[in-house]
Amino acid sequence: MKPIVLLTIANVFMTFAWYGHLRFKHAALWKVIIISWLIALVEYCFQVPANRFGSYHFTTAQLKTIQEVITLVVFCVFSVFYLKEGLKWNYLVGFGLMIGAVFFVFID
Repeated sequence: MKPIVLLTIANVFMTFAWYGHLRFKHAALWKVIIISWLIALVEYCFQVPANRFGSYHFTTAQLKTIQEVITLVVFCVFSVFYLKEGLKWNYLVGFGLMIGAVFFVFID
């Protein structure tokens, strides 16, 4: 459970680092790059331990798959509540198909 919590926290920071500046398109690009780097540094402080702890319980492919599913969920929430963008039906179907792929990664 610890890796999943850490991956979720890391993904919140990652999403803000990558997409948070889109609400501030008037800001100078060099400023948002520096701010994004600082946010990404915090993200790495959670991502690296998450992968380290997770590697004792999951394969690398499974860890990456867990991370991608968390990323999709965090991004959907971020997109709706922070960027005020709607989720279209085709986005949800596409994300659902990606999450469906998780089944195959975790089959033994």
